[in-house]
Formats: sequence, C-alpha cells, structure tokens
Amino acid sequence: MSLAATSRGFAAAARDALADPALQRALANIPAGFQVKRRNALAEFPEWRDLSDAALAIKNHTLANLDFYLEAFEARVKESGGQMHWCRDDEEAREAVLRICERAGVKRAIKSKTMVAEEIALNPYLESRGIECVENDMGEYVLQLRREAPSHIIAPIIHLNRGQIADSFRELHKGRDAARHLESARELLNEARAVLREKFLAAEAGITGANFLIAETGSAAIVTNEGNADLTVTLPRVHIVVASIEKLVPTIPETWVLLRLLARFATGQDITAYTTFVGGPKRSGETEGPAEFHVVLLDNGRARMLGGEFHDMLRCIRCGACINHCPVYGAVGGHAYGSVYPGPMGAVLTPALAGLTNAAPLPEASSLCGRCEEVCPLQIPIPRMLRAWRTREFSQGLGSLRARIALRLWAYFAKRPALYHAAANIAARFLRIAARLRLPLPILSAWTKTRTLPAAPGETFQSLYKKRGKP
Repeated sequence: MSLAATSRGFAAAARDALADPALQRALANIPAGFQVKRRNALAEFPEWRDLSDAALAIKNHTLANLDFYLEAFEARVKESGGQMHWCRDDEEAREAVLRICERAGVKRAIKSKTMVAEEIALNPYLESRGIECVENDMGEYVLQLRREAPSHIIAPIIHLNRGQIADSFRELHKGRDAARHLESARELLNEARAVLREKFLAAEAGITGANFLIAETGSAAIVTNEGNADLTVTLPRVHIVVASIEKLVPTIPETWVLLRLLARFATGQDITAYTTFVGGPKRSGETEGPAEFHVVLLDNGRARMLGGEFHDMLRCIRCGACINHCPVYGAVGGHAYGSVYPGPMGAVLTPALAGLTNAAPLPEASSLCGRCEEVCPLQIPIPRMLRAWRTREFSQGLGSLRARIALRLWAYFAKRPALYHAAANIAARFLRIAARLRLPLPILSAWTKTRTLPAAPGETFQSLYKKRGKP
C-alpha cells in the first residue's frame, strides 16, 4: 500500500480492528515483547542518554547541511563506479528502477525489506512491467504471499500468528506434501528458506533499502537479523539501493552512534545480527559482488519539510519505539492507518508526504500522552507536530463537522470566563448524577461502550480551589 492510498478511512478500520479477536491477541504481545526488551537493553546501557544527545546533534547537523552531504555522497558513489538516480517523487523512483532493470536485461529481482520501496509501491509496478520481484525478509515474504501490506515498520507481520502463516504456506507453496508439519517457527522458516534459495540464485537484480547512507564513503549501511540483505547484495549481478534523502550521515563513526541506538530501541538487542556496509560494484579481481551498483535517491516531499514545522520528523531512524509504546497503535494495529508508516511517526510523516487531505484523520489518532516522544532515541517532539497538524486540519475544515462545532462552542465559552465557569459547574453536577444513575450519554458513547464512566466530584476545580483556599 503506497502513500497514494488515503488514510481517510481510519475510524472505520479502527472499529474493525477492535472487533478482530486474532488481531487483539497479537497486539497484546507488544508490551511483554518490544517494550520489555527495550527497557532491559537500556538498563544495561547507562550511557544511552549521552548517545541520544550525540545522535540528535549528528542528525541536526546533517539536515542543516543536507545539500552539501548529498553532493558529497553522489561524488563518492560515482568514484566507486556506482550510479546515482535523483528522484523527486514516487513515480520517478519507480521509473528509475524499471530503466535500470530494462537496460540490464533483468526479469527476476530479489528484494530485502525496505519501507521506501513500500512507500513507492515498487513491487506491483515492476510486476505489471513483467519483472518478478520477490521479497526475502521472512515477514515481507509472508505478506507478499498473502497480498497484504506491512502492519509495522520493523515487525511487518506482528498482526499474524503461526497458524495463519502455515495456512498461507499450505495454500500457496504448490507441489509440497499436504500433510507436512508447519507448527513451529523453525518449520516455517525452513520451508521459506527452501523456496527463497531458488529465487536468490535465479535473480539478476537485488534491491535493498538503506538504514543509513554515508557521505564520506558513498556506501549504504544495512541492518538485518536474517542475513537476507547480504545475499541480496552479493548474489545478483545488479544491486539497486532505494533510499530517501534524510538517511544521510556524514561519516562511518557517526553512523555507529546511530547504530548503537537503533537496535536497542527497536528490538532490545545490543546490535542486530548482521550490519553490512556496501558500496560500488565489485572491483577488478574480486569474485563476489554485483557488476552494477545503483542508488535511487527519493525526495517525495521531504525537502518541503526542511526548516518547517515538521522538520524534526526527518531525524527519525525508523526504530519503531514510538509505535511499540503507542496506546492507539496497541489497540488497532498498523493496517488501520492506511499508510506504510503507522503509529505516531506515521501520523506525522504521512500527511507531510501524501498531503493532509489524504491523511486528515491520522493526527487525531493519538491521545497526546507523550509516550512517543519519551521513548524516541532522537528526541523527536511528535506530540507538538501532531498538534500542529490538528491546527491545520481545523483551519482547512478537514475534521468532522461534530468536532468543529464542539471546538467552536468551547472557544465561545472559553472567551467568556463567567459563562464558562457557570457552564462548567452545571456540567460537573450533571455528570455526577449521570454516573450514579448510569444515564446514557450519546456524546460519550465511544468511551462508555467499553468503560464505566467514573463518578464526577460534582464540582469544578475552580470551585473546590476557592472553598479550600491556597495550599
């Protein structure tokens, strides 16, 4: 699902997600998984706050000088024998990959996990042009079989259980023993590996993303836990990196600062199982590596974010910590967002890239509890940016009519203190009576449908303050 798909159906999708028992069981595993692992990793890593400050400085410096580092990166790529392809939007990026494949005679490609390729809907585009493109990350491979979009940026099949994956393998892996055992994770992995090994060996092109692009070397840093990216880089004769402009980092030592944070905040590991630096085609005398190396560099709206209200979102290193700790994501999952970027980071990024008209409900999909900013290794002020999007949404008349009327009514009373206090006192007394008598409250039905309305004290804070005096 590309960013061309709108996210305006969030409310309906969220209701469906809340009513899906299998999804709710899967989402219930997040607190005991990602949250606990991150907390344990940081407990053993006391210097993480200093590293976070250093990472913040690195990203701020890079974004402030992005034009310089982009030019330096291009120069190093060309020096190593690679080719750069500058792309303003998703259409140009797709066409660039297609031209590379056509010129090299590629009919079969293998692709490791990359959210930018999901952003530009690369797979269906290549397939429609007669080029087979097979995902080789385990999660992405399962999703490709099922024709589903990822529901998380680092755990794309977090919404599925082993039984659902086994059912997909039985249905779509033809010519295998129908009675074979597929109950364990190891059995599922072995079957996927057997299928994908053939795809690796047959592929003429390997497509990867990049966690970071290093300006001083013209190389890409790629992290995985399966080693699939390493095979994608070394076996096919053409390697294509698809990445976005904010992935630039000046030097390798600065890249390691970010890498030390990435795994701990993402999966609770000290470092991912595989961390690979790749750049340029194989050199004379080398027996492994691609004959061609291409970098498809995507803007797709990011340049517009530089220096603006949403500039800080460009610091994101896609660790997923904000998603893992978001109560809204934890309730409805990723597919409800209608974007390849779900959760708090997606609620900021999707409107910036796809336009607020196409993603108006997403900034509302937050309680503004601030947990996302608290757990972010790059200290990104997501709640502030969500409020900025909400302000724009209201000024453009994109919110629901009921919400706009309620806000205008509140503003009317808020500008008239005496009237506001009188109305607040009446409302406080009414809520106390309604809670005791369990009266239906249509305006609060979304809350009372699954919760008991707590009994209100019957008085406002201001009236209690006047009675009791200053502490």
